[in-house]
Amino acid sequence: MPLRITPARLATTCAGVLLAVGAPAAYATFGEEAPPSRAAARGEAYVETRLFFGTGRPDGGPDVTDRQFADFVDRHVTGSFPDGLTVQDGWGQWRDAGGTIERERSYELILLYPASQAKARDPHIERVRDAYRRAYAQESVARLDDPVRAGF
Repeated sequence: MPLRITPARLATTCAGVLLAVGAPAAYATFGEEAPPSRAAARGEAYVETRLFFGTGRPDGGPDVTDRQFADFVDRHVTGSFPDGLTVQDGWGQWRDAGGTIERERSYELILLYPASQAKARDPHIERVRDAYRRAYAQESVARLDDPVRAGF
């Protein structure tokens, strides 16, 4: 069955071609470079691990202080990640094992490391999570891992 070229199909095809060809020209007109394609992403393959530490204690004890958290990072994180890390203050909520919505101040720890080291770094990260849970009677420390590209 032959392909029917309708006016709508012709208009859609022409618009697509014009956008594909015209986008780089539009950037050149404004003195800007065209945005890099996904294939031209800069940097090397890294993993970004984000850990979320709550500060409220389920046993009713005092919240974890900034000083306590900084000491925890010095003792349990810096030795395994001496090239750098980022700590951000946060506020969050989650449902605990009993079904209660808990709201608390929190810390987000961001670690970047080469993707080739992910398997070797995993046990260090799990030790950090376990140490915080034990030290501050926490139910959990959330962990997110994402592949990223990073350049320094």
